[in-house]
Amino acid sequence: MSKTRKQFLQQSLLALLSGAGMFRGTQLLADKGYSSSQKIKPKALQAGDTLGLVAPASPIYQSSVFQEMLINLEELGFSLKLGESVQKQRGYLAGPDEARARDLMDMFEDDEVDGIMCIRGGWGSNRILPLLDFEIIKMHPKVFCGFSDITSLHMALYEKSDLITFHGPVGKSVWTPTTTKAFQQVIFKGESPEFCLPKEEKDAFTITPGVASGKLFGGNLSVLTSMMGSDYLPTFKGAILFLEDIGESVYRIDRMMTQLKLNGILYEISGFVFGKCTDCSAGTNSLSMQEMLNDHLKPLKIPAFYGALISHEDDNITLPVGIRAEIDAGKKSIRLLEPAVV
Repeated sequence: MSKTRKQFLQQSLLALLSGAGMFRGTQLLADKGYSSSQKIKPKALQAGDTLGLVAPASPIYQSSVFQEMLINLEELGFSLKLGESVQKQRGYLAGPDEARARDLMDMFEDDEVDGIMCIRGGWGSNRILPLLDFEIIKMHPKVFCGFSDITSLHMALYEKSDLITFHGPVGKSVWTPTTTKAFQQVIFKGESPEFCLPKEEKDAFTITPGVASGKLFGGNLSVLTSMMGSDYLPTFKGAILFLEDIGESVYRIDRMMTQLKLNGILYEISGFVFGKCTDCSAGTNSLSMQEMLNDHLKPLKIPAFYGALISHEDDNITLPVGIRAEIDAGKKSIRLLEPAVV
């Protein structure tokens, strides 16, 4: 049946409006200086900026810890804006999924908010991924920082919104001189530092010596493997994979490393760094952490080491997810090859 003139005009108008919406989104990005294909570096933070606090996963249960967090962040020079769910609790979650997702979207869309920091990890970030509008986030790029369960959001924001984010401290972190310096170097000053281990670090070891470069991808091993098979993970081809975890037996780390291998990720990467596995017991009749990592990584013949300051411990460096970096496994160092902010 042929279209009537009225139907033709209605469909033409809808197409025009749809095209205008697509053009508006593209134009917004162009106005901010981004092409449609490049990854987006957020604006650097500075003293006096407003930091939005969100809880995309679990809450902070102790009010004293929450208040100490506010004091510490204000001493760093931030004004603070709290998400509506940041002090809520629903079991191990900081409120319902929809509310936590809405908080994160609100912070990205709020022009008064200069950067976003997660108050803690825990569990729950995976649950809100389908509720986020990644195109809107792409139109409002800003610093986004956190670690542990926040790994889900780092991966998804890079893959879906083309946004460079920051695997670094959460609000309740212990802001040691090392943690604070790294955060300010990368996010405030836009530097490309080299992160070396302190001389007193005794638990670090080289798995395979050598130098490798590539984009930095990774985070918490347990969370990363929980995303396998989803479309929220970027390609790891040629990447530097960095990992950390807490409270896992060595056999469980072995199981997850095997999962990365069976999914092909370990065969794609150019270099590997395991930060620390805090409270990860070998136990009776167990391989050591070093033996297990050697089994998985030595056959790959890629530079790899264990012990970087990427962990659930007090000293925690800030790594931009998706930025090119170079590792020297013999020196046990990570060096950024470009600034991560503009």
